Amino acid sequence: MKSVKVFASVLLLLIAILSGCSSKSSESAGGTEKGKIKIGVLYQNLQNEYIVNLQDSIRKYAKTAGVQLIESDGEGKAENQISQVENLINQQVDAIILNPADKSGSAAVVEQAAAAKIPIITVLAVVSNEEKATAHVGSDDVEAGKIEMKHIADLLGGKGTIAIIHGPNGNSAEVNRTEGNKEVLKDYPNIKVAAQQTANWSREEALSLTENWLQSQKLDAIVAQNDEMALGAIKALSAAGKLKDTKVIGIDAIPDAFNSIQAGELSATVFQDVDAQGKMAVEVAEKAAKGDKVQKENMIPFQLVTKDNLEKF
Repeated sequence: MKSVKVFASVLLLLIAILSGCSSKSSESAGGTEKGKIKIGVLYQNLQNEYIVNLQDSIRKYAKTAGVQLIESDGEGKAENQISQVENLINQQVDAIILNPADKSGSAAVVEQAAAAKIPIITVLAVVSNEEKATAHVGSDDVEAGKIEMKHIADLLGGKGTIAIIHGPNGNSAEVNRTEGNKEVLKDYPNIKVAAQQTANWSREEALSLTENWLQSQKLDAIVAQNDEMALGAIKALSAAGKLKDTKVIGIDAIPDAFNSIQAGELSATVFQDVDAQGKMAVEVAEKAAKGDKVQKENMIPFQLVTKDNLEKF
């Protein structure tokens, strides 16, 4: 009887050991690949074509580097990103790339990552507590705002009536591009801003907004803070038969913007090198994950794109 009990105990022990091994193997196969750096990525909104291009770039260079990604779409809401970063912390990622949905609202994401001692790299946009982030990868949005407004001012000969289509209120790119727009306008007192409103980076919202403006305004130019909104304005102007009378400019240099410039619709765009931004974000996150020292600011210049230099891009 005693030997039977001993045998049963040994059998149960073996079952427990085998079950543990099986569970561990399954977790490894479905989760982190052993030895790979694991980076979490929080996108502001994957409905935006530029952010989709950023995702493509990050995925491409992560694959080249042998880095594993865990990605989430914030759908334009800071509260989504806050809950998503909690999940990344629980999964013990080695670093986080944050494309903030909101300058103030997404600051809590940086706070949580810093508290968990996980390196966090902001990309494209910044947060109000940027000093707590490990690094930033992007471009100077104030400069982008200056470039687009200066080009429109030159096209208008320094006088005329314009409208400005803003990005989401509170988004750092919107804040900084607006600052750049205003800096240039100080030097052009004969340019009147007849209307300005957010279209939340959306082509559809910009279309509707422009349709409303055209009912009561004659606009010499529309300055949009991204290409999606510029293309929405183009569609509204075209439908109203006013495209030849109104200059339109955007920022980002997405493929549809290039096509629109080629077709003689969009006056210009401001090139933001999304491929270089994605590559640098992965490189900086990988270095930080390894504990290597990284540069705090990693900036990539903007460039004006017109029909004259379109082939270069």
